[in-house]
Amino acid sequence: MAEREPGREWTDPTCPVARTIDLVGDRWSLLIVRDAMDGPASFTEFHRRLGIARNILSDRLRKLVDHGILSTSPSGRRHVYELTGAGKDLFTAIVALRQWGERHAFTDGEPRSRLTDAEGRPLAELRPRGHDGTPVTTDTTRVERVV
Repeated sequence: MAEREPGREWTDPTCPVARTIDLVGDRWSLLIVRDAMDGPASFTEFHRRLGIARNILSDRLRKLVDHGILSTSPSGRRHVYELTGAGKDLFTAIVALRQWGERHAFTDGEPRSRLTDAEGRPLAELRPRGHDGTPVTTDTTRVERVV
C-alpha cells in the first residue's frame, strides 16, 4: 500500500496525514469504511445504506480494496467486502471524527446516532497523550519535517 502506484502523486509525500487523506479522505470512502465497521457487506448493502451512485460506489470500493483497506470474498453470487487490519486501524480515526462532530456539527438537543461500548455506555473522549501518558495539544507538540 505504501509503495508508489504507477501515476500516483502524493499531495505531500512526507506527511502521514496527507497520505492518509489521499487514500481515504473523500467523504464516500470514509462512510464506506464507517459502514464496514458494522461487519461484512455487499455492494447492494452499501448502496442501500449510503444512497451513493453505483459508479462512485464501485470506484471507491475498488480503491479501498486496491489500497488494502477492504478485502473482498465471494458469498454466493455476490462479493462481500470487509475491513482488513489496515481498515480496522481506522477505527480510532473514525471515533475521533465522530466525537469532533458531536462537539461541533450538532446543535444542543439535535438528534444523532450514538457509539457505545458493548454494555451501552458512551465512549470516553479521545485525547492524544505523550509517551509518558500526559495529554498533548497543538501547543505542546511539533512536527519534525523531512528535509
